[in-house]
Amino acid sequence: MALKNGIERGNSTSWRCVSCSRELRPKRINMQRTEIDQNGMEHEGMNRAEMNKLNTNHVKQIVGALALTIFATAGTAIASPLSQSPHSTLAQSTLAQAAAGGSPIIWIVLVVAGIAALVFIVVIANFLNLYIQALFSNAHIGIIELIGMRLRKVDLKTIVFSRIRVVKAGLDVPTAALENHYLAGGQIIRVIGAMIAARGAKIDLPWGVATAVDLAGRDILDAVNTSVNPKVIDCPAQNGPRPTIDAVAKDGIQLKVKARVTVRTNIGRLVGGATEETIIARVGQGIVSTIGSAQDHKKVLENPDDISRKVMESGLDAGTAFEILSIDIADVDVGDNIGAKLQADQANADKQRAQAEAEKRRALAVAQEQEYRAEEQKNRALLVLAEAEIPKAMAEAFRSGNLGIMDYYKMRNLQADTSMRTAISGEGSARPDRT
Repeated sequence: MALKNGIERGNSTSWRCVSCSRELRPKRINMQRTEIDQNGMEHEGMNRAEMNKLNTNHVKQIVGALALTIFATAGTAIASPLSQSPHSTLAQSTLAQAAAGGSPIIWIVLVVAGIAALVFIVVIANFLNLYIQALFSNAHIGIIELIGMRLRKVDLKTIVFSRIRVVKAGLDVPTAALENHYLAGGQIIRVIGAMIAARGAKIDLPWGVATAVDLAGRDILDAVNTSVNPKVIDCPAQNGPRPTIDAVAKDGIQLKVKARVTVRTNIGRLVGGATEETIIARVGQGIVSTIGSAQDHKKVLENPDDISRKVMESGLDAGTAFEILSIDIADVDVGDNIGAKLQADQANADKQRAQAEAEKRRALAVAQEQEYRAEEQKNRALLVLAEAEIPKAMAEAFRSGNLGIMDYYKMRNLQADTSMRTAISGEGSARPDRT
């Protein structure tokens, strides 16, 4: 006999739950209906607690299945199909068992898990192309490495392409070394190209040396090309201040020379070695020294190879980043007669110096003449002063009786006679008598 709240009567002394077939034994055989209802409500509360516990277990199973699904999906994108992963099979079975409960929480969690898995697949797809390209080129780079490089703002295409070139060329350069050189500001593509060219030319170029040269600001690829194909340097430079190297022999004749220097790069001295400007300067110095030591410019014109030989013997490439292979004299022209010009200039300078000395002596003579004239004027003034004292002396002689009248007239006659004689001789006019 079934009662409300899912309880039915089993026999005269017991009652049984319809949903779980649990036997309920009341304390008294002849219980009242209200007691049976209370027992049914207590049993229903127990069933609800068990259902909540079951739902909690379902949520835990779904979260575990979500984690297994994400890892299985990542494994599928990287290595193998999803059906071959044991974690994926376990995740699918767990999701199926969890979804059988039919709870709305379960379906919400499933939707969130699906969205998360989709986002993860989209993120992985951004690196999948480069990963597959490196994988099929035997230059394996892991997905985790690609993600890390992207987070460090590294150009993935440059690193992957350089790694493939390194592997195909038979070089041993790890991915971490490529990334470190990129982050240091180096030019990875030119460094790898230089190493490949050096390997083909049988030139020893380790990774450390190549990166050091590149970080020092030198063009390592151009240096390797110059080692393989020697470079010709014009001396003097075409864009220099002078078109030729000018030197003067001992006979005073100027020679204008153009030379070409063939060099190749010395990679071992590329870091810290002198550049092309030093080579040009040293070669110019050697040419000027060789021509300047020649007794006659004609000998230089007859044997221009003497210049090359003496310059080569000087060891001009010491301390530079190049090795001089040859020095060729391209052109020698005769310039001006520098010796004659120097002599003419010297004579002109001597003439000007002599003129200056003569002018100095003339000025000195004029100054002395002016001094003499001034002295003459001074003496004349003294003479006038002395003559002014004569009348005074004569008057004093008259008063003292030392001079008579006849003596005075004799003196006057003598003065007049002297003036007449002077006028006749033309030496000057007679000076008037001041007495």
